Amino acid sequence: MLFFVNSRVDPKGMSPEELWDLWDREADAALPAKAAGKLLAAYKVSGQRRVIAILNVDSHDELDQILMSALPMAHHLEFEEVLPVREYEKFAADVKRRWKPGA
Repeated sequence: MLFFVNSRVDPKGMSPEELWDLWDREADAALPAKAAGKLLAAYKVSGQRRVIAILNVDSHDELDQILMSALPMAHHLEFEEVLPVREYEKFAADVKRRWKPGA
């Protein structure tokens, strides 16, 4: 299951050094998740404390667990959008078949 996630970091209550330390821990978690195939893509939005990502999870439960507690920044993230998405190639194949199963 693929999900687009648009999140903003809320640094309230953190010193600049604490924020840097948290970003550092988040980076340490993101790179292995990318290698494992759970994090398909991630981008830091320039000039903002915002990250957008595409996650590949097995269930809604796994998505909830990752977003709500597994991320080092979990308690400082505001999830502005979490959208289910599908691969465009599969959508294009449905269009070619005119949404007819097995065609």
